[in-house]
Amino acid sequence: MGQLTVARIKAIKEAGRYTDGDGLMLLVKATGAQSWLLRARVGGERRDIGLGSTKVLTLAEARAKATELRRDIARGVDPIAEKKKVADPVPTFRDAAHRLHSDHKASWKNGKHQAQWISTLETYAFPMLGDRPVDKIEGPIIRDVLAPIWLSKPETARRVRQRIGAVLDWSYVKGYRKSEAPMRSLSKGLPRQPRKNGHFAAMPYTEVPAFIARLQERVSVGRLALEVLILTAARSGEIRGATWTEVDLDAGVWSIPAERMKMGRVHHVPLAAQTVEAFRRAEALRAPCTDLVYPGQRLKQPSSDMTLLKVMRDFELPYTVHGFRSAFRDWVAEETSYPGEIAEAALAHAIPNKVEAAYRRTDFLEKRRALMRDWADFCMAPSA
Repeated sequence: MGQLTVARIKAIKEAGRYTDGDGLMLLVKATGAQSWLLRARVGGERRDIGLGSTKVLTLAEARAKATELRRDIARGVDPIAEKKKVADPVPTFRDAAHRLHSDHKASWKNGKHQAQWISTLETYAFPMLGDRPVDKIEGPIIRDVLAPIWLSKPETARRVRQRIGAVLDWSYVKGYRKSEAPMRSLSKGLPRQPRKNGHFAAMPYTEVPAFIARLQERVSVGRLALEVLILTAARSGEIRGATWTEVDLDAGVWSIPAERMKMGRVHHVPLAAQTVEAFRRAEALRAPCTDLVYPGQRLKQPSSDMTLLKVMRDFELPYTVHGFRSAFRDWVAEETSYPGEIAEAALAHAIPNKVEAAYRRTDFLEKRRALMRDWADFCMAPSA
């Protein structure tokens, strides 16, 4: 027989908890609101499980519901976890991937990466995993997703594997899975991929002057952008997104804002006289409706990365656009006495030593100005 009665419940005015028995309690708040609570041990832990308001459940109904829950707990059911499943059901892999992509894409500065991240999953993972709940995805099916492209498209396969792992780890953190992604053992079920040089195919620096001379034979947005990319040793995205408000041709400085830099810090690029002249040639083509230095076909949008790559393909060259940064770095090492830290600062690379990074307060702007002037002199020299 319970300790509470209907009459006593109506008479209670003071806030507190009032025991009925077997863990069932009446919770009375200072506002006078009353609700039922069941205290029970679930999985070895004491849990307080809300049953509902007295306006919804009578004393008899609360006792019956408490009895039902105690029976479920005795069978190993966690009532709170089951309630959460109803309120927030386990998503499918497709839904989880889109939610993760939406959460994180704003922090990815590269627009191409934002699009490719989800598109690779749509192409290679969704056909097998898309409609499967994330808590039902384990190693064997992930292996089946990767196997068809593991050797034929190794780089894509590695990216798909990493992104599947990211979705499942996100699901684990959100409470939709009991474990993290089972990625570590996948290599045991897949053949070893052939080794390859992971560096970007770079034009030898000795060929750069002749190449720039060929670039200047014709005028186009792509050729002008590629010329400045080479002279500044900048990344493709930094060049394509450059605006005239960032460039001070009189001072000879291009200031790239932090949100457009890979390392998330403002990067000041000193401009040699030849680089300033290259910017002036681009300025002669400036469209009044856009602030972009190198706009795409839609003038208010930056040119695509294919714009620069097409220039290389037109010359039938086996090199990448990014490889010009390597050509610059090789030239510094082979042909100059500039310290490596100056070259790394010119490339806007992170300082690997965390202690040194914490104490360094300079970006070597004036020393880099001399370096970039010497690089421009080399690039514009009338020799191959």
